[in-house]
Amino acid sequence: MSDVAPRRRQAPGWFIASIAGFFGLFYAYAVWAGVAYLVSMAQYASAAGGSLTPIAWVAMIMTIAIPVGVFALAVAIGRRREAWKLLLMLLVGLAVVAVFWLDVQAFTSTQLVFA
Repeated sequence: MSDVAPRRRQAPGWFIASIAGFFGLFYAYAVWAGVAYLVSMAQYASAAGGSLTPIAWVAMIMTIAIPVGVFALAVAIGRRREAWKLLLMLLVGLAVVAVFWLDVQAFTSTQLVFA
């Protein structure tokens, strides 16, 4: 009897890259939406004769940084696993990004974000 563990079957590299690329488009959209929201809020504050508060700047910059970090983390963790696990990690990461985006939307619509 052998004590050798069965080898896991790994998906081909092109398939992993296709999954990551497909989800990467959604993460890129989240980054672009963060940039657009930051620019529009800064213009709105400037037109009103003020500027964004520091907390608003941090929250809006995080809407740009969080999707990049979550995508990189999900791909780094999931690229050596089965394809369905990578897909699941990227999907959960996208859900985390969406929840954070909704939190920022709620914050900027209920708090004083420019002075």
